[in-house]
Amino acid sequence: MLSSEVKWLQDVIPQGMDELGILGKIRITHTPSSSLCLICKGGRMLCGKSYCPIIAKARSMVRPMLQTISSHIEGTTPPGVFVGRIGYPKVYIGPMVPPYRGDTEILDTPELWGNKGIQDIIDYRFSLIRGKARANVYDARDGGRLLDSLREIAMGKHPVDAEAVLTKPPHNTITLSGEVQPFGPSAPLKSFTASDVSVDRRIEDAFYDKDLKAADAVLELYHDEVLVTRIQRAFSLGMFGRTKHRKLVPTRWSITAVDSIISQALINQIKDQDTIDEYRVYSFSRLDNLFVAILFPERWSFEWIEAWFPGTTWNPNTKRDKAEMMSDWEPYQGRTNYPDIGGCYYACRLAVAEHLNQERRQASALVIREIHPGYILPLGVWFTRQSVREMFRVKPQKFGSLQEALDHAMKRLTIPFRKWVETSELLKRELFQRKLRDFIT
Repeated sequence: MLSSEVKWLQDVIPQGMDELGILGKIRITHTPSSSLCLICKGGRMLCGKSYCPIIAKARSMVRPMLQTISSHIEGTTPPGVFVGRIGYPKVYIGPMVPPYRGDTEILDTPELWGNKGIQDIIDYRFSLIRGKARANVYDARDGGRLLDSLREIAMGKHPVDAEAVLTKPPHNTITLSGEVQPFGPSAPLKSFTASDVSVDRRIEDAFYDKDLKAADAVLELYHDEVLVTRIQRAFSLGMFGRTKHRKLVPTRWSITAVDSIISQALINQIKDQDTIDEYRVYSFSRLDNLFVAILFPERWSFEWIEAWFPGTTWNPNTKRDKAEMMSDWEPYQGRTNYPDIGGCYYACRLAVAEHLNQERRQASALVIREIHPGYILPLGVWFTRQSVREMFRVKPQKFGSLQEALDHAMKRLTIPFRKWVETSELLKRELFQRKLRDFIT
């Protein structure tokens, strides 16, 4: 059975994203993981439990920092909003407000977290108190008092002073997920008010253009240099698209949708460019994660591989002596379904496509991520997007042959080369598939 994420993507793609080629025409090959946890990542409940025991354990790690929080919150929202997915199409929506005033933009802007540690990020997220009220996803077409207020602050250029009154003190817990950044305490929302907002005209224009398709709005804002996080926030509130097609979009789904729309548009442009002339190897490390990218002088294709070591979130069995590995990929023609590896696939693909598009070149890209035990909590797919972006800002090592490039890449990685070949579709093709140039002297 398809997950709710897949069903939703199939529902919205014909409304605005099909012209970008997201619905491909070829089969998808992927390497299944031996770990159910790695496939599920706490979101699909594949183990049959009503809750994820791994997420519950991770959440307990941050409980010592919990404090009693009032039901009356006065503070400055970053701005921050949230759209849930439980109960879809009737979901929870609401603002996120810290119990203090000031410049709080960093609390809900992952693009600003480049040099921050896990504890810093948890502190940011836990300080945001989330008020919840039920809404139907189709309310996006007509609006409503709370939704209109949330949309107004989502258009804001700067943090906004706000007041949230909850029906009871919020639950002293933090919500963790493999897809979205952590979320802090929450409680039902009784009332919400915000001060006057200085709106970003770029987002406001897209909101009031009821004839502009959602995908086109996303791309226009991206090319106008609006942060991806801000585009995702507005997308989740159903602020883009033709009136009859507007819907609220759960936050975790909006992240994937925006990453997918932008990256596919960039890929379509990349395919008109010449290929790079050499093999390139990039590397980057952060929070005990090791990223390595190999760019091949070939037409566009892309593969993302994750290797979770024992003792990490999605490989909790420390008695095992091997990393759990999983991959998804797409050939030149694209892919036809949602990757089993999750939204991080599109987050990484966006970063790769941005880099190649800036250079006006085309390449086949293999991106590898080794997750070591120091990465103690799931932080969301933003971590992949931002880390791969940072990796491509570092000057690469260039090589004239595949063997030289692979030799250098393997010096950066800790898992043996044989295991990568067993997992990677692109490596198999590079190593074992004959190419036309092989027959040309």
